[in-house]
Amino acid sequence: MSQTRMESLKRPATRRLAWLVPAVLLLAGGALWSKVAGPGSPALLAFVDGEGHPARLADFRGQVVLVNLWATWCLPCRHEMPALDRLQAKLGGPDFQVVALSVDRGGAAVVRRFYETAGVRHLSVFLDSAGAVLPQVGAAGLPTTLLFDRDGHEIGRFVGPAEWDGPRIEAILRNAIAQQRGRTS
Repeated sequence: MSQTRMESLKRPATRRLAWLVPAVLLLAGGALWSKVAGPGSPALLAFVDGEGHPARLADFRGQVVLVNLWATWCLPCRHEMPALDRLQAKLGGPDFQVVALSVDRGGAAVVRRFYETAGVRHLSVFLDSAGAVLPQVGAAGLPTTLLFDRDGHEIGRFVGPAEWDGPRIEAILRNAIAQQRGRTS
């Protein structure tokens, strides 16, 4: 057995298995809600807010964060944005935050125009115009939504559009918030 393989086997199972395809927890609306294997390292996502100031996932430490990667030109993304807005209105606060992260190259003005047209009032503008986050998190397309615990570890992933304020997904999110309450390292 090679030295590299032997070293690999000495690592905890959660680290050895982190590369495996996530186990599917729920099928909803044709998209997959999956749990991410192993705790891994906290995600170091960097982007900008609607005013052009640097922002990071770490800025939301202490909150369960749902990061939705989207664009105004993506029709499924446009369709789910009002539900994300309603979810933020319902659950947003000190324990939970929706970060709708636009990959539009047109900047904040394009996102603000869309928010106004779609009646989105509770979501803040966040941008990754360079598209750096998509490959960083291994997203194959839009929309992709990532759920992070209070320490910035990815704990779930949803690929495709969803009714984010629907009872099944809301129950999953409420459960994640309750499990994470008081669990920061």
